[in-house]
Amino acid sequence: MNVFKRVVWVCAAASLAACGGPEESPSQVSLGEQESALTTTSFGGCTFTISYTTVAPPFPPVYVVKLTRQASGTCPYPAATVDLGQSYNTPDLNVLGTAVGLSASFSTKGGLSGSSPTVCSVRHIDPATLATIRDAFVGANFGRGSVYGCRLDQTDAGTTLVAYGTKTGLLPGEPTTSTHSNWVATYYNFFTSTTPGVYYTY
Repeated sequence: MNVFKRVVWVCAAASLAACGGPEESPSQVSLGEQESALTTTSFGGCTFTISYTTVAPPFPPVYVVKLTRQASGTCPYPAATVDLGQSYNTPDLNVLGTAVGLSASFSTKGGLSGSSPTVCSVRHIDPATLATIRDAFVGANFGRGSVYGCRLDQTDAGTTLVAYGTKTGLLPGEPTTSTHSNWVATYYNFFTSTTPGVYYTY
């Protein structure tokens, strides 16, 4: 089970953006540039892009999340695309290459029902095969609520992965009296271990 910590140092370990403050003002970075930075990254000489396609029928549509590796002179692998999962609502997407690993995250709603929760899937991706090495997820207790955003950041020279976003409901271990709507999950040694995430909410 993930460990929940309501301590300031967890937030300090994440970037300013992860704690609710933008790194640059909207006037400095266009929306298109912000979205591109979230959905495209480089790792090991290769460029990776996360996106989704809409499949309809069925109705309502299904959104299929895809990770694409682009061919280039610096990439030792050919162009390829893999399906990471699907969702019944429009997924939040993020991909991030750090000094030590490639990660991707996306939100997913697993059912058609309005009460079906949305969770955040955080993946460690093998850059050569595009296979998922590790799949961690952030979800509300007993499915009583949803998590959104699924943004990624890094600390500790890229060895620690940070995911963050907004939520309804309570995360595992969160006090029942909490009314916080923002979450941060810190995964220490994400690419070399299965250490559970440490949660912080605010």
